[in-house]
Amino acid sequence: MTLNIARTVACLATATFMLVSTGAMAADDKAALAGLKEVKVGFDLKEGDGKLLLNRLEIIDETRQSLIEQGIKPHFILAFRGPATKLVQTDSALIKPQDREMAAKIAAKIKQMSASSGIEGLEQCAVAAREQGTNVESVLPEIRVVGNGFISLMAYQAKGYAYIAP
Repeated sequence: MTLNIARTVACLATATFMLVSTGAMAADDKAALAGLKEVKVGFDLKEGDGKLLLNRLEIIDETRQSLIEQGIKPHFILAFRGPATKLVQTDSALIKPQDREMAAKIAAKIKQMSASSGIEGLEQCAVAAREQGTNVESVLPEIRVVGNGFISLMAYQAKGYAYIAP
């Protein structure tokens, strides 16, 4: 019995030490964000795998939230093109059967993000829609269709937006 108590105390002490030492070494973005009040980013989303696209959206949203928590105002543009086009439409017949469940989750995430602070716009390239066989009328309603995603991304970069292709 005494041996079990000693083991329990040792385990609790080790766990406490690990939590305290991990907290002391917690990563932060202070150096990179020093002097900034806002950031402007255009994300170029081309991922055609449903699980991976959803993961990218979740990480972008986590980044947005982290910036806000650190006192930085995000201005994010999410530009969809290439194979991602198929996953941001309402016509499930054009979505691969194995991606349909993920496409529904992507649609829900996009709807949530579109109403979130710091999301300035969600855009779908009309050229990509044409190339992917997607009707622009079938693009999710939260996403604005632009004539050419390259031109849109160029224009945002000219306006000071950083370009990130996750």
